[in-house]
Amino acid sequence: MNTKKTALRDGFKPGEYIVYPAHGVGQVTAVEEQEIAGFKLELFVVSFAKEKMTLRVPVAKVASVGMRKLSDADGISKALDVLTGRARVKRTMWSRRAQEYEAKINSGDIIAVAEVVRDLYRSEAQPEQSYSERQLFETALARLVDEVAAVDGSTETEAMKRVETGLAKGPRRTRAAEAEVESEADNDDSNEEAA
Repeated sequence: MNTKKTALRDGFKPGEYIVYPAHGVGQVTAVEEQEIAGFKLELFVVSFAKEKMTLRVPVAKVASVGMRKLSDADGISKALDVLTGRARVKRTMWSRRAQEYEAKINSGDIIAVAEVVRDLYRSEAQPEQSYSERQLFETALARLVDEVAAVDGSTETEAMKRVETGLAKGPRRTRAAEAEVESEADNDDSNEEAA
């Protein structure tokens, strides 16, 4: 059992950047042992500088919470390729789509996060997004940019440029199609409020 703990702990080292699905890119700052209710627990101390937050994750729970190493360069390349694809917007109620987008963002899967960025992206020529749509887009964009920057060793600005370049290469929906999706979303929101 002790060997298993050591093997798990060795997967993440202090100073290493990781992805914690619910918060994005963080840095393992230490591995510490605490006694809680008479049991000794080994914990990863993970710091999220942007959110000014520190999280302690039990070593035994790493897999179940989805904490993972950063993607490799190939994974980042695949995620950026996703951005160049056609947006896939389902014709379901906004509340259901919003839940699906949030689940993708919190999955910690870089490809799923890139899909949310691609699907919710609006160019300057397109109509504005609703507040909730914008919030989801910005969360997904921040997670994607943070991981690209951490993997590349680049600045946030440079990573953002790579993401924007990918989005610019993608096919844009026409104004008419965009307006149709927008009015459909408004109708769905109205129907939800009436229910």
